[in-house]
Amino acid sequence: MSDDLFTENQALRQKLESLMAQARLNEQVMRRFQDAELRMLSVGSFKELLQFVLNEMKEAFDLDVVTLAIIDQEYEIRRMLTNIDISANEFPGLICLDNPSKLLRICGNSLAPVLGQYNADSRTRLFPRATPPASIAILPMMRQRRLIGSLNLGSRDEGRFEPGMATDFIGRLAAIVCICLENLTNSERLKHLGLTDPLTGVHNRRYFDQRLQEEVSRAQRQSFPLSCLFLDVDHFKHVNDQYGHQTGDCVLREVAWRIKGQLRSADVVGRYGGEEFAILLGQTDMDSARVIAERIRQSIATQQFKGEGDEMLSVTISVGVATLPDGNRSQSVEALAQNLVARSDQALYRAKQGGRNCVASDV
Repeated sequence: MSDDLFTENQALRQKLESLMAQARLNEQVMRRFQDAELRMLSVGSFKELLQFVLNEMKEAFDLDVVTLAIIDQEYEIRRMLTNIDISANEFPGLICLDNPSKLLRICGNSLAPVLGQYNADSRTRLFPRATPPASIAILPMMRQRRLIGSLNLGSRDEGRFEPGMATDFIGRLAAIVCICLENLTNSERLKHLGLTDPLTGVHNRRYFDQRLQEEVSRAQRQSFPLSCLFLDVDHFKHVNDQYGHQTGDCVLREVAWRIKGQLRSADVVGRYGGEEFAILLGQTDMDSARVIAERIRQSIATQQFKGEGDEMLSVTISVGVATLPDGNRSQSVEALAQNLVARSDQALYRAKQGGRNCVASDV
């Protein structure tokens, strides 16, 4: 009898130890998920969120791949990422989909989490890497009954994600990612509205002034030239007086569009006021800046503009160019920025005095 009690006691002890070990493991898992949630809820920028979700989350949860698919039918997310200087190469795990039907097909037209073996035929789009995972979890993200994307997890362990597994933790994780994504998107929308000229769609003077300080500081630190262009539509009052203010607005929108068409994605263009635009060209010396200015001038002068009605009109611009050579370190950023703008404005005045429809520099 005593031997039987001893054996039963040992079995119970082992079972208790097993349960306690599992409880400790569950506690560790829960703590990791809680830490991840708090980390995501505390991020202050899109870049921080992407850094955590696409990079840090792999280490935190021992995953081999994490991707984030976002439905971006209007290209809003991609434009926003460009505006905040996040390149496509920086986060290869970020996938923008043009149509929600693509994601629904991958999920089998279900909005429930998809767990199981990797299927190259239907899921390569969500796991774009040379060595695919063995098992995956695709977690659709919903906001206000609308599919906005999915959080996608992959592991080389075939048994890591299997159909029928509980998805409470990872489903909650996807929901937190979704909430953070929506909050940051709305925040960037508000910033964009406050820094964008509503008529032309380019940045406004407030944004230009902010970037001017940043670009001058960067040029000063890294010792590269920074050029500034001031552009003014010639005889714009005459356009408004003869054709009306609606046609004048059409002209300004078209001028802004043609300017942007001649610039690099990293260049900064803003409507400085009225019919005047300003441009910052990083790592660009005077000779190169004059070439760009002349290209912009020609793009406007050589093609007519369509007004509010059927009228066609010719428009020209005058351009002033100034350069901050090699990041002068002897002055403060504020003084250098003011000086660069002042010299660009003076060069524009010389272009006006020289007959308009031309490019002038401060040297």
